[in-house]
Amino acid sequence: MENANTRVVSAIVENKPGVLHSVANLFRRRNFNIESITVGATDQKDLSRITITVNADEKTLDQVIKQLDKLVDVVGVAELEPTNIVTRELALVKINVPSLKERPDIISCVQVFRGRIVDVSPESLIVEITGTSDKIDAFLNLMKTFGIIELARTGITALSRGARGVQLDE
Repeated sequence: MENANTRVVSAIVENKPGVLHSVANLFRRRNFNIESITVGATDQKDLSRITITVNADEKTLDQVIKQLDKLVDVVGVAELEPTNIVTRELALVKINVPSLKERPDIISCVQVFRGRIVDVSPESLIVEITGTSDKIDAFLNLMKTFGIIELARTGITALSRGARGVQLDE
Protein backbone atom coordinates (compact mmCIF):
# COMPACT_ATOMS: atom_id res chain seq x y z
CA MET A 1 0.00 0.00 0.00
CA GLU A 2 0.98 3.63 -0.48
CA ASN A 3 2.62 4.41 2.89
CA ALA A 4 2.88 3.31 6.51
CA ASN A 5 -0.15 5.38 7.56
CA THR A 6 -2.45 3.91 4.92
CA ARG A 7 -5.09 1.93 6.81
CA VAL A 8 -7.89 -0.32 5.62
CA VAL A 9 -11.13 -0.44 7.61
CA SER A 10 -13.84 -2.99 6.93
CA ALA A 11 -17.39 -2.42 8.18
CA ILE A 12 -20.33 -4.78 7.92
CA VAL A 13 -23.47 -2.66 7.72
CA GLU A 14 -27.19 -3.06 7.26
CA ASN A 15 -28.11 -3.00 3.58
CA LYS A 16 -30.52 -0.07 3.53
CA PRO A 17 -30.69 3.51 2.23
CA GLY A 18 -28.69 6.20 4.04
CA VAL A 19 -26.05 3.96 5.63
CA LEU A 20 -23.24 5.03 3.29
CA HIS A 21 -24.15 8.67 3.91
CA SER A 22 -23.93 8.14 7.69
CA VAL A 23 -20.52 6.50 7.41
CA ALA A 24 -19.14 9.14 5.03
CA ASN A 25 -20.57 11.91 7.21
CA LEU A 26 -18.71 10.53 10.22
CA PHE A 27 -15.42 10.87 8.31
CA ARG A 28 -16.39 14.38 7.18
CA ARG A 29 -17.09 15.45 10.77
CA ARG A 30 -13.63 14.16 11.80
CA ASN A 31 -12.11 16.12 8.88
CA PHE A 32 -10.77 12.87 7.48
CA ASN A 33 -10.10 12.28 3.80
CA ILE A 34 -11.27 8.91 2.50
CA GLU A 35 -8.69 7.72 -0.05
CA SER A 36 -11.03 5.06 -1.42
CA ILE A 37 -14.33 3.50 -0.46
CA THR A 38 -16.04 0.45 -1.90
CA VAL A 39 -19.42 -0.98 -0.99
CA GLY A 40 -20.85 -4.31 -1.98
CA ALA A 41 -23.07 -7.19 -1.01
CA THR A 42 -22.03 -9.91 1.42
CA ASP A 43 -23.21 -13.50 1.58
CA GLN A 44 -26.18 -12.25 3.62
CA LYS A 45 -28.63 -10.21 1.53
CA ASP A 46 -29.48 -7.84 4.39
CA LEU A 47 -25.80 -6.89 4.98
CA SER A 48 -23.19 -5.01 2.94
CA ARG A 49 -19.42 -4.61 3.36
CA ILE A 50 -17.84 -1.15 3.22
CA THR A 51 -14.09 -1.12 2.69
CA ILE A 52 -12.50 2.25 3.46
CA THR A 53 -8.88 3.21 2.81
CA VAL A 54 -7.62 6.19 4.81
CA ASN A 55 -4.35 7.80 5.76
CA ALA A 56 -4.28 8.07 9.56
CA ASP A 57 -2.18 7.54 12.64
CA GLU A 58 -3.07 4.82 15.19
CA LYS A 59 -4.80 7.15 17.67
CA THR A 60 -7.03 8.87 15.12
CA LEU A 61 -7.98 5.61 13.44
CA ASP A 62 -8.85 4.05 16.79
CA GLN A 63 -11.29 6.91 17.47
CA VAL A 64 -12.88 6.61 14.04
CA ILE A 65 -13.38 2.85 14.48
CA LYS A 66 -14.98 3.40 17.89
CA GLN A 67 -17.31 6.03 16.45
CA LEU A 68 -18.18 3.84 13.46
CA ASP A 69 -19.02 1.00 15.82
CA LYS A 70 -21.51 3.29 17.61
CA LEU A 71 -23.52 3.94 14.43
CA VAL A 72 -26.84 2.07 14.61
CA ASP A 73 -26.55 0.54 11.13
CA VAL A 74 -22.98 -0.74 11.62
CA VAL A 75 -23.04 -4.41 12.60
CA GLY A 76 -19.27 -4.85 12.93
CA VAL A 77 -16.11 -2.88 12.15
CA ALA A 78 -12.37 -3.56 12.27
CA GLU A 79 -9.07 -2.38 10.89
CA LEU A 80 -7.63 -5.03 8.60
CA GLU A 81 -4.01 -5.82 9.47
CA PRO A 82 -1.79 -4.72 6.56
CA THR A 83 0.36 -7.84 6.78
CA ASN A 84 -2.61 -10.21 6.84
CA ILE A 85 -5.00 -9.09 4.10
CA VAL A 86 -5.74 -9.73 0.46
CA THR A 87 -6.55 -6.56 -1.49
CA ARG A 88 -7.72 -6.09 -5.04
CA GLU A 89 -8.76 -3.18 -7.20
CA LEU A 90 -10.33 -2.95 -10.65
CA ALA A 91 -9.48 -0.35 -13.26
CA LEU A 92 -10.93 0.36 -16.68
CA VAL A 93 -8.43 2.25 -18.82
CA LYS A 94 -9.15 3.80 -22.21
CA ILE A 95 -5.82 3.99 -24.03
CA ASN A 96 -5.03 6.08 -27.08
CA VAL A 97 -3.80 4.05 -30.07
CA PRO A 98 -2.08 6.68 -32.23
CA SER A 99 -1.40 4.23 -35.07
CA LEU A 100 -1.67 0.53 -35.88
CA LYS A 101 2.04 -0.03 -35.19
CA GLU A 102 1.55 0.81 -31.44
CA ARG A 103 -1.37 -1.61 -31.00
CA PRO A 104 0.84 -4.77 -30.63
CA ASP A 105 2.99 -3.00 -27.98
CA ILE A 106 -0.09 -2.07 -25.96
CA ILE A 107 -1.54 -5.59 -26.30
CA SER A 108 1.78 -7.06 -25.15
CA CYS A 109 1.75 -4.89 -22.01
CA VAL A 110 -1.86 -5.86 -21.31
CA GLN A 111 -0.89 -9.55 -21.51
CA VAL A 112 2.12 -9.12 -19.21
CA PHE A 113 -0.13 -7.50 -16.60
CA ARG A 114 -2.82 -10.17 -17.12
CA GLY A 115 -5.36 -7.57 -18.16
CA ARG A 116 -8.16 -8.00 -20.67
CA ILE A 117 -9.06 -5.88 -23.66
CA VAL A 118 -12.81 -5.30 -23.33
CA ASP A 119 -13.38 -2.82 -26.17
CA VAL A 120 -11.60 -1.98 -29.41
CA SER A 121 -12.04 0.99 -31.72
CA PRO A 122 -9.77 2.27 -34.48
CA GLU A 123 -8.23 4.91 -32.21
CA SER A 124 -8.47 3.36 -28.72
CA LEU A 125 -8.59 0.25 -26.56
CA ILE A 126 -10.37 -0.21 -23.24
CA VAL A 127 -8.47 -2.48 -20.85
CA GLU A 128 -9.77 -4.11 -17.68
CA ILE A 129 -7.06 -4.80 -15.10
CA THR A 130 -7.37 -6.16 -11.59
CA GLY A 131 -4.83 -6.60 -8.84
CA THR A 132 -3.11 -4.65 -6.13
CA SER A 133 -3.01 -0.87 -6.34
CA ASP A 134 0.75 -1.07 -7.01
CA LYS A 135 0.18 -3.37 -10.01
CA ILE A 136 -2.43 -1.01 -11.46
CA ASP A 137 -0.15 2.00 -10.87
CA ALA A 138 2.70 0.23 -12.71
CA PHE A 139 0.42 -0.56 -15.67
CA LEU A 140 -0.82 3.04 -15.81
CA ASN A 141 2.75 4.37 -15.81
CA LEU A 142 3.51 2.25 -18.88
CA MET A 143 0.33 3.37 -20.64
CA LYS A 144 1.10 7.07 -20.13
CA THR A 145 3.53 6.88 -23.06
CA PHE A 146 0.61 6.00 -25.37
CA GLY A 147 -1.84 8.35 -23.70
CA ILE A 148 -4.60 7.57 -21.25
CA ILE A 149 -7.88 8.99 -22.54
CA GLU A 150 -10.04 7.99 -19.56
CA LEU A 151 -9.59 6.07 -16.34
CA ALA A 152 -12.01 4.61 -13.79
CA ARG A 153 -10.72 2.89 -10.65
CA THR A 154 -12.87 1.16 -8.06
CA GLY A 155 -10.66 1.63 -5.03
CA ILE A 156 -9.56 -1.40 -3.07
CA THR A 157 -11.68 -4.09 -1.59
CA ALA A 158 -10.12 -6.38 1.00
CA LEU A 159 -10.56 -9.40 3.24
CA SER A 160 -8.46 -10.72 6.12
CA ARG A 161 -6.57 -13.94 5.47
CA GLY A 162 -7.56 -17.03 7.42
CA ALA A 163 -10.79 -18.21 9.01
CA ARG A 164 -11.66 -15.08 11.03
CA GLY A 165 -13.61 -12.16 9.61
CA VAL A 166 -15.00 -8.89 10.92
CA GLN A 167 -16.79 -9.73 14.16
CA LEU A 168 -20.48 -9.00 14.08
CA ASP A 169 -22.10 -7.39 17.11
CA GLU A 170 -24.58 -9.69 18.81
